[in-house]
Amino acid sequence: MSHTARILLLGSGELGREFVISAKRLGAYVVACDAYDDAPAMQLADAREVFSMLDGEKLREAAEKHRPDYIVPEIEAIRTSVLAELEEEGFTVVPSARAAQLTMNRDAIRDLAANELGLVTSKYRYAKNLEEAKAAAQHTGLPCVIKPVMSSSGKGQSTVRREEDLEAAWDYAQANMRGDRQRVIVEQFVDFDYEITLLTVRHRGGVTFCPPIGHRQERGDYQESWQPTPMSDAAIAKAQDMAKTVVDDLGGYGLFGVEFFVKGEEVIFSELSPRPHDTGMVTLVSQNLTEFDLHARAVMGLLIPAELRARPAASAVILAERDSASLAYECLAEAMADGADLRIFAKPTSRPYRRMGVALATAGDTDEARRKARDAAHRVRIVYGD
Repeated sequence: MSHTARILLLGSGELGREFVISAKRLGAYVVACDAYDDAPAMQLADAREVFSMLDGEKLREAAEKHRPDYIVPEIEAIRTSVLAELEEEGFTVVPSARAAQLTMNRDAIRDLAANELGLVTSKYRYAKNLEEAKAAAQHTGLPCVIKPVMSSSGKGQSTVRREEDLEAAWDYAQANMRGDRQRVIVEQFVDFDYEITLLTVRHRGGVTFCPPIGHRQERGDYQESWQPTPMSDAAIAKAQDMAKTVVDDLGGYGLFGVEFFVKGEEVIFSELSPRPHDTGMVTLVSQNLTEFDLHARAVMGLLIPAELRARPAASAVILAERDSASLAYECLAEAMADGADLRIFAKPTSRPYRRMGVALATAGDTDEARRKARDAAHRVRIVYGD
């Protein structure tokens, strides 16, 4: 059987699952990899490999076995030194091995943005132990935000308002970090009006932006997102200029999730992911081409429209309440009764606050779309069988 491209997907969660769907629609052959079997993307891929993405030998083994046209990381915690070696040997890493290396760790991408590219960021310092964290908090001032330099979906992030809470924040960051680096970033708390994700597509025709996505977080993890979010033309222009600066520096083709804090007309760079973003799941109903379609097109060297538009839409997460290895879902019809849609991720196990699905809604405005999405998410009932 012939295929348009052979893709090795590193990380097979819900974002990878949607990417597989988009890539398969374009005729690609996808090998989904993750540390556990039956991960969401594996259920839809052509083949699977089960290993830790931090195991460099296994990563190389998979690349040499499948000889992909594109190696596509979906998670941060990857042995990026091996990606760099593979790239030197002729493999194409998306968007580039350097991008994967820099964005795997918040310290590397923050230093690039602030020190080399001159983007506006909050005041920050790093810490490898509690004493250094306390000293960093003195530098940034309180309140401050503490988070691991390597984690996923905001895990391990907390806001510290009193000096006596620093130790608990340090412990929380340590408990939720990924990879093998015991380091946190301590940054000045930005009293922002709102925060956005600017999905930025770097492709063979240039750079294209999706309308900005607003989002709300709890426990450092996204709970709901909506698109478009109101921004002044001046603020949008600043965000787009900074996003283009950083993605052009990183190079390669693909979709980047670039996060900003916005206060009035001031736009402050926060973070960047060189892959589809969890807040961008709203594009499953807001845009004709989802963030996953755009990523697949850019990766495969296909054309991206010069202008991307969005209808008012929102997403709201469906969270698990406890640990379980036996799951079922009820009340889906009731959840969809108001015109909302659902995506159930089919994860084989649950744990407290794990994202198990997402509710999606469109409406005449984003406020109404948010209400519909939240209501739908609350109606879905997860049944635990053990």
